[in-house]
Amino acid sequence: MAVKKIGLSLLFLAVVAGAQGSNILGLFASLSPSHLVIQMSMARILAERGHNVTVVTVLKPPLMHKNITHILVPLDEDVLQSFNTVIASLTKKDNTKTYLTMLRSAQQLSEAFSKIGAVMKHQVVKDLYEHPDNRFDLVIVGYFMNSFQLALAHKLKVPLVVAVSNPPTFIGDIIGNPWEVSYVPAMHLAQEVPMSLGKRILNILGNWAQRLFTAINEYGNAKTYREIYGDDPTLPAYGDLNKNISLIFFASHGISEGPIRPNVPAVIEVGGIQVKDRPDPLPQNMADFLSDAPHGAILFSLGSNVKKDHILPETVRKMFNVVSKLRQRVIWKWDDLESTPGTSDNILYSKWLPQTDILAHPSIKLFITHAGKGGVTEAQYHGIPMLALPVFGDQPANADAMVEQGFGLTQSLLTLEEQSFHDAILEVLENPKYANAARAFSALYRDRPLSARETLIYWVEYVIRHHGAAHLQSPVVHMSYIAANNLDIYAIIVLAIVFIFYTLKLVFRLLIRKICSKKSKSKTKSKKH
Repeated sequence: MAVKKIGLSLLFLAVVAGAQGSNILGLFASLSPSHLVIQMSMARILAERGHNVTVVTVLKPPLMHKNITHILVPLDEDVLQSFNTVIASLTKKDNTKTYLTMLRSAQQLSEAFSKIGAVMKHQVVKDLYEHPDNRFDLVIVGYFMNSFQLALAHKLKVPLVVAVSNPPTFIGDIIGNPWEVSYVPAMHLAQEVPMSLGKRILNILGNWAQRLFTAINEYGNAKTYREIYGDDPTLPAYGDLNKNISLIFFASHGISEGPIRPNVPAVIEVGGIQVKDRPDPLPQNMADFLSDAPHGAILFSLGSNVKKDHILPETVRKMFNVVSKLRQRVIWKWDDLESTPGTSDNILYSKWLPQTDILAHPSIKLFITHAGKGGVTEAQYHGIPMLALPVFGDQPANADAMVEQGFGLTQSLLTLEEQSFHDAILEVLENPKYANAARAFSALYRDRPLSARETLIYWVEYVIRHHGAAHLQSPVVHMSYIAANNLDIYAIIVLAIVFIFYTLKLVFRLLIRKICSKKSKSKTKSKKH
């Protein structure tokens, strides 16, 4: 009851706060802090614009804004632990080799993320649409591997915008984005332009596998949807939830990142949205540490999901032995300051990092990363070369793309060796080609008609101004798979060809019989004479 009262009071403050701006609700129920960084960056920008922003999360946000009303949905510890268990299992497997391996990891992740159904059942979330005083103009849903969260916009009867921490190859098809497999790689395949025959075969197989996994995953999510909402007559069937999407914000920038691909108007790319126009001042200890770095500094972070217990102790020892002997200073993200890999004057450990602000510091010369999309984007934006140690999901493909574009090198975290790790670090630090490639890309990445921030603001307000902007939707969204792919027309053509073939066959057979009959009759007459 106490949670319900707190939730209602927060919602009331969100609705009445300020006479200016629209009332925007963000449902950011991801279990991944890296996704939450991008989504909360969007919320911050909209709050700074003057909108009344209410955000629902299951994790404590890594950043907040004074004008954001935050609602934390408490989840059972076993739900939160399920995601941590999946990550722990993935770090002990080689997930860099095949698409099938990626699918296995994605299925494990899907099972963990499906537990977000508990969020939609929580009374705090139900209060959003059950309390008559709540008024919203738009819902932004942070999407990952399920669509039942989209039901919230239907309940509130307001336009729906989706935020995705991936490029359009992830779920672009739900808004009718074309599937150009001859030159656009699947999300977990490295880029190659143009694609060779072998890569195109792999790409088709990869896309089929991705679609198959999505279908299986959504089948399970549909069951969760029915469990949550039953036969609610106000809601559409699960498969029709996405027909209410006005547009999707993707954390990508295809013009610079490549490959060039066709996008429908509802695809809005805001890659780098989490990067501030002007970096915030660093915490004093980090600022002091980086200011006294005559040989430069390295940022070392394997992301927010990988914990120290997920990494083999032998691998941790090897990494420490290498970085502790470097001339450069190293800021190392480490989640347990009571038990660090070791002590060295050139290493500063921290549980939390203002990552993009650190990467903007002039002393940073290298980023050792797990190759998550957000971190790679931030390094590219600031022109910092990288050494990637990918773990799972899209990270191996991100790392391969980074190497292909000349921004750095990649190695396997599972099979890491001291000498090769040391040599790779020195290669990226001392060979100027990596830094030059990263800086050149940074200039290209920033060169846009509108910044990511301006793009987000424009399109959010556009959707609100035009009450959902239904005219942005591709007709494919409202067509069946058969109609969208003209399978019915092809079937008619095939049937017509078959009909014509058998009709002609029958006609020719009748003609032949008639001709043969005439010949037979003429022979009979000649014999009688």
